[in-house]
Amino acid sequence: MEGIKEPNVSDWISRNVANFQGPYDYQLIAGGRSNLTFQVTDAKGEMVILRRPPISHVLPTAHDMTREHRILTGLDKVVFPSPKPIALCTDNDVNDYPFYIMEKVDGHILKEEKYVEATFPTLDDRRKMSENLVSTLVKLHSFDPDEIGLSDLGRKDGYIERQLKRWFNQYQASGDEINHRVPLVEDMHQKLVSAVPEQAKSAIVHGDYRLDNTLITNDCEVAAVLDWEICTLGDPLADIGLLLVYWTEKTDQHPPLASVTQMDGFATRSEIAKLYAEMTGVDLSLINYYVSFGYWKLACILEGVYSRYVQGARGGDRSEVGDYAKQVQLLAEASKEAFERF
Repeated sequence: MEGIKEPNVSDWISRNVANFQGPYDYQLIAGGRSNLTFQVTDAKGEMVILRRPPISHVLPTAHDMTREHRILTGLDKVVFPSPKPIALCTDNDVNDYPFYIMEKVDGHILKEEKYVEATFPTLDDRRKMSENLVSTLVKLHSFDPDEIGLSDLGRKDGYIERQLKRWFNQYQASGDEINHRVPLVEDMHQKLVSAVPEQAKSAIVHGDYRLDNTLITNDCEVAAVLDWEICTLGDPLADIGLLLVYWTEKTDQHPPLASVTQMDGFATRSEIAKLYAEMTGVDLSLINYYVSFGYWKLACILEGVYSRYVQGARGGDRSEVGDYAKQVQLLAEASKEAFERF
């Protein structure tokens, strides 16, 4: 199993996860683009989830499993819908990189329209799901980081400035590895740096909040928010901006991203923004800046994915490598279009 040193990991799990009995079966359920996620099943049929960094080419400050585990620990204190952390391994001799074990949460990950049609067939289901996704994000942004032990997760101010620096540095490092550049990504970096809005509030920012990063119950509630690897403290408007980036509509012409939210019944982007504004009282008049930033950030992240794939670290993803280079360009173009509406 690529990414799992089975004898080492199995021995560690037996010693650190209570009431979990070997032999274990490991199944990759998400990999390639970012951290690898495995379902681990024990001899009794019980299941847990294991998260670890990509196979190789891990950039500095990225894919920090210890940090991700700490975030889940803090959120567990306030009963936020996120997987309960179980155990953390920081000994690289066990599996090359740190990894952690968390509970397996039941729910639906909605990536395919056929699946949504079969599982949530009514328009009311999809509307309710849209509203619950927004209210869950509002709940996350309402927490005081000091009260749940996450005050040192990052600086509270200057979030966008720090993010622009971080992702541009990672974009450059990834591009240097394979001698690849996208001029529009670099142009948009300069434009975004020159027009950063004043940060009005600080909150816990998920960093990649979207429908298919959640597990949805049969009652259209959010059972768990997943993928906390780039969570930090900062400007909560970045989360709502990125949610709008991922929230496609049927009237979109050649969107750089695709989502089941284009199906009938789901709220529109303007309705999502209105719901968030009504629930929080926040002014969203500058939201297109955050949408532009969201597209740009995804372009930088995908450049890192493209670099890893070119160098052979694919983590089970068999997508066409060249498509990622095209996608970086498309995301940069979408960032430019959103910025022009700002």
